[in-house]
Amino acid sequence: MGRGRRKRKRPEAQTSSPQAGPPQNGATLPLLRNPDLPAFTLIAQYPARSEDGSREVGDGGDAASDSGEWQTVASKRPSKKQKLSSKESKNYPYIGPATQLKLHNKIKISDLQALVLYLAADGTAPQWVAVRHYNQVRKIVVVMVPGLERGMFDGSIALSEGCPTGGLPLERGVMVGEYVAAEVDGLVAVEGHTNPEESGDVSLGQHGKLDVQSHLTVDLKDNKERWCSSPDSYYPVALSENTLPKPLKPLAGIFPHLWPVLTPGDDRYSRVGSPIHSMLTSPLPKTKEEKKAKSGVYPLVAAKNWANKRTPITEFIATLDELRENEFVLHPALLASAEEKVREEGRRRAAKEYIEDGWVDSRVETLEDGAADLEHVEDGSITRGREVLAIDCEMCKTEGGDLDLTRISIVGWDGEVVLDELVKPEKTVIDYLTPYSGISKDMLDPVTTTLSDIQARLLEILHPKAILIGHSLNSDLGALKMTHPFIIDTSILYQHPRGPPLKSSLKFLTQKYIGREIQKGHGNQGHDSIEDAKACLDLVKQKCEKGPMWGTSEASGESIFKRLGRSHRPANHGAYTGAGTERLGGVVDWGQPEKVFGAFAKVCIGCKDDEEVVQGVKTAVNGDSKVEKVPGDGLDFVWARLRGLEALRGWWNGSRNSADAGLIARAAAAVAHNAPEPTPDSSGAAAVTPEVLAAAVTKTISHVVTIYDSLPPCTALIVYSGTGDPREMSGLQALQQQFKKEYRSKNWDELSVKWTDVEEQALKRAVQIARDGLGFVVVK
Repeated sequence: MGRGRRKRKRPEAQTSSPQAGPPQNGATLPLLRNPDLPAFTLIAQYPARSEDGSREVGDGGDAASDSGEWQTVASKRPSKKQKLSSKESKNYPYIGPATQLKLHNKIKISDLQALVLYLAADGTAPQWVAVRHYNQVRKIVVVMVPGLERGMFDGSIALSEGCPTGGLPLERGVMVGEYVAAEVDGLVAVEGHTNPEESGDVSLGQHGKLDVQSHLTVDLKDNKERWCSSPDSYYPVALSENTLPKPLKPLAGIFPHLWPVLTPGDDRYSRVGSPIHSMLTSPLPKTKEEKKAKSGVYPLVAAKNWANKRTPITEFIATLDELRENEFVLHPALLASAEEKVREEGRRRAAKEYIEDGWVDSRVETLEDGAADLEHVEDGSITRGREVLAIDCEMCKTEGGDLDLTRISIVGWDGEVVLDELVKPEKTVIDYLTPYSGISKDMLDPVTTTLSDIQARLLEILHPKAILIGHSLNSDLGALKMTHPFIIDTSILYQHPRGPPLKSSLKFLTQKYIGREIQKGHGNQGHDSIEDAKACLDLVKQKCEKGPMWGTSEASGESIFKRLGRSHRPANHGAYTGAGTERLGGVVDWGQPEKVFGAFAKVCIGCKDDEEVVQGVKTAVNGDSKVEKVPGDGLDFVWARLRGLEALRGWWNGSRNSADAGLIARAAAAVAHNAPEPTPDSSGAAAVTPEVLAAAVTKTISHVVTIYDSLPPCTALIVYSGTGDPREMSGLQALQQQFKKEYRSKNWDELSVKWTDVEEQALKRAVQIARDGLGFVVVK
């Protein structure tokens, strides 16, 4: 109250009528002290005004200002709405194309992995997709479906007789700025515009062509696509049930878009990487040296959580399947049954790799002969009482194009040289290969030692308890014309980063894992076989000290299951029954996934067919008290694979394992059940007709639908194909390997296969096809 203003007495203040303006200082206190007055509210004191500006009328029909009495008016503030559990809820999670999506290339499988890590671990927000309320996503399921191709969606792969190819049997959504251009049945529309030409980014050209920023040209008249640096090749495509082939229609009810996905690979060397490795192994951050370096090989830096696991050397002896896959001539002791021994003997005779052809087998009757008496072995011994010998050989080219032995070097476990001899070939030498072997004519002229002399020495050295170490030993043993059952090959032990059939060179492995330079005279003075043998020995010693996972992706990367295990469930997700709050992951796959990429998963469920995979996903996600290790409320992350379609189409043929061969045959028969009988093609092999393929696709898609229906709400489902069609690429790669093998030992006019620029360009195109995958993402 301003100075000099008259103060009203209490009775005067109490009997005064309500003022139109706000209460003056001193008026509020008397109102609060008088219990007979109604409760003071702003609504009662200042009635709300209607739209025409007049004050609202109370229940009695009189205006509040005319009543002269205090009036209590109920608050009209709306009550707080209950949270919705459906997708209509404002905080329900969402994953889909961003409003202003800007892509420059296809998304990669590593991008899908990054999305998983963002939803369930410590990953950063992805830039290629919009994600809302990511912390509301409760579970994540990733299903790999090899055999599913983009051509099935755009009509280039027929799924029934009479189905036109090269058409566009789906709604094509082209993300352009903040607009989506869609074309259905020859009509063009752009969401948000009555006329597509109102958008500066989209215009209609002549003859009904849709031109997107002059980068995409689609001929709507002929219903064909022509690519010209087209963003449509990497932007998501809207799915429509009305335009999809019948076997694929159920997908439109689940997934809003199809995402083109690029499989990892190397266009320069025409190779395709593993889609499983890209999803289940997250790379380690680069060191400062690696970031600064432009090229070169740097020693491997182990993961922060890496722990050495001392392992006996006997654990690394190559298995029978590994020896077969790497083209070793098999020792008779490796074969268990008499029937297998007879079959292998017949193969060796036909290949001229038997005794009468100058070959010898080490004096080992059975594999049990190699077992050492552990009572006399020191505890913790890496060698387990076995003698370990590292070997390396040098060869030259002789008449007929054969590679014959010219030098052999053997080094013991302690690094001492056991044998180092020059060997004179029986046939005339036509090329000493000096830049690689280091052998010259002057060196071999005085030599009298022959191959048979070396074989006799080796029969004494390679006793049943001897283990032979080398790099690509199949070549060395081929030059020695000798077999031995206990082999450790560093090219198998340290697999190539892009997987078989590629192999890392010994020079690369020594640089990366030991930090040592070898073969400095390569291409000039040649290799030193003793130096190479010691390098192999040191690589095996390091493997024994570090453990089986050293030199694998786990050493240079980290399993996604380990990374998830360091993260915790949000408080609103609840805790596991009888467990902590850490994230748990599982693998559901054919065979024994715990022996391969599921080694670090909490739960691994092995299956024999796709039906078991579907049931395994249900169990892993929703929980089952009858299944060991699966918590009552299920796992947070599950990776699964459906392989029936892959087997039917001939994509699953990389293994020579007889057990895998049985799985492949059973898988192909399962998806083709009740389908028309396959007809043989010109080569005599069973050809997959459109009817058979349609039946297989229908069954595979039904498995995806069943998995989706079994998922609880707020579960993210990611489906990806892994690769495109790899068959042509595999055939050309086999042709290239055959050419390289013959080129090293034969003249050009004697080669049975040729490899020219025509085949090279065909291989590059085949690799592009094999790397063209697809994916789908949705939140249930």
